[in-house]
Amino acid sequence: MSDDPEEGMLSWDESVFRDEHVFEIDYVPQTFEHRESQMENLKYALRPAVRGSRPLNVIARGPPGTGKTTATQILFDELTAQTDVQAVRVNCQVDSTRYAVFSRLFAEIFDYEPPSSGISFKKLFSQITDRLVEREEVLVVALDDVNYLFYESEASNTLYSLLRAHEAHSGAKIGVICISSDLDLDVIDALDTRVQSVFRPEEIYFNRYDEPEIVGILRERADRGFHDGVVDTTVLDRVAELTAKQGGDLRVGIDLLRRAGMNAEMRASRTVEREDVEAAYDKSKYVHLSRRLRELSDSEAALAEVIAQHDGQRAGEIYDVFNDQTDLGYTRYSEIINKLDQLGVIEASYTNVDGRGRSRELTLQYDPEAVLERL
Repeated sequence: MSDDPEEGMLSWDESVFRDEHVFEIDYVPQTFEHRESQMENLKYALRPAVRGSRPLNVIARGPPGTGKTTATQILFDELTAQTDVQAVRVNCQVDSTRYAVFSRLFAEIFDYEPPSSGISFKKLFSQITDRLVEREEVLVVALDDVNYLFYESEASNTLYSLLRAHEAHSGAKIGVICISSDLDLDVIDALDTRVQSVFRPEEIYFNRYDEPEIVGILRERADRGFHDGVVDTTVLDRVAELTAKQGGDLRVGIDLLRRAGMNAEMRASRTVEREDVEAAYDKSKYVHLSRRLRELSDSEAALAEVIAQHDGQRAGEIYDVFNDQTDLGYTRYSEIINKLDQLGVIEASYTNVDGRGRSRELTLQYDPEAVLERL
């Protein structure tokens, strides 16, 4: 063993990271393994678009972090690079209304944002379809996290407009990929009958990765993101084990690698040790919670905060506190409860109360302190 106390220590201008962007949420990996059948099924559905016809519609379902968005983005990148097909992914966590979805489509098709006010949906819609017909282009729309459109009761109207575009404007060709991580949501059953009659999608399921697959994927990511020798096999195995514990969600494992690397740098170490992983896990395991809370409106975040402060109390009692803080009525309050329940932030369960009939109890699905810390 060396007697030099500086050996293994980073200097100020050094880093364990070769390319930290590899661990960002929007990074598209150069190799995409264990999803061959799903990719082939997506290609099958999209192939008619390359020939100038409407593609088949698709529902891509599966637990979070199983490659649904990555698979779609890889194929969209290929389509736009090699063909004249317009392929647009819409993040429905951000664009959760029909108008917002079509504004995003407009911005991608025209390369500039539509006016922020003064333009009706009808005009926005017609400008998009006019451009598609004028250029004889096919549009493929991926509604990523489409479950958020359902939470806002916007899904049926949005899909109806997309799927019936050819009736409103002859020659418009639009196909839709619905991507959902909400396994409790039956997309077809939750749609209006008018939409069900035209939405006959191919269903593609993305199963959870098993632990050996997780190890392989994380090893490839670590090799690209870290310098040689930074993460050894035992440390990577521990990251994979903790990722599997969180349902096999790769986003947890990737975030865990990044935070563990940052912890190593704080120790001025050239290698990531198990202690760095364990210290990072308390934050990385809440990657879903952080993502969901970031997308809440002010009133939704206010209710989540009240529930965290009064965990386990009945809905009526929590409403009194919420109403004092926001002046919002019970109808809006009930809508927000339903959304937080659908998001998995809370569980809203009915119980019988002596002399008062049935009442709802609101219980957080996460540690209250973790919620309050991230709001």
